[in-house]
Amino acid sequence: MQLVVARIGRAHGIKGEVTVEVRTDEPELRLGPGAVLATDPASAGPLTIATGRVHSGRLLLRFEGVHDRTGAEALRNTLLIADVDPEELPEGEDEYYDHQLIDLDVVTKDGEPVGRITEISHLPTQDLFVVERPDGTEVFVPFVEEIVTEIDLQEQRAVIDPPPGLIDDRAEVASSRDAAKTGDDA
Repeated sequence: MQLVVARIGRAHGIKGEVTVEVRTDEPELRLGPGAVLATDPASAGPLTIATGRVHSGRLLLRFEGVHDRTGAEALRNTLLIADVDPEELPEGEDEYYDHQLIDLDVVTKDGEPVGRITEISHLPTQDLFVVERPDGTEVFVPFVEEIVTEIDLQEQRAVIDPPPGLIDDRAEVASSRDAAKTGDDA
């Protein structure tokens, strides 16, 4: 199975280094020297990582055969793709690869069906499950421990304990104005 692990950004310096936008939780495993990565577009690769280092909080990579800024700039916006064994599991106990979560059935803790995970959206603050309901609409479920209480890969399901209003219209609206009105009426 192939997974996108990074996107190449702008060239850095004049010796062929590039910045990369990391898209994996295991950069040391996927983006280390010697790693051979497929690319999108395919015509840019495959690329072999020659060196890697962190500079000002950003990962910089240099690839074999790319020795100047012109060559590095030509790789801008190229996706780096790693071959991963579909049976391989992340190192952490409560970590999952996207392909393990896609197509899981989502049910509430009471067993009520919600839908099926069609996509994982990786946002800066948290990840979201994009869940397609049986009627074709989508609902976004934050992938946080308080809401996603269980992932059962054997049963192919994710169990959620959604707060009111997340998957239905039972949201409770409370505001200080409502409290003030209640106090005025008494």
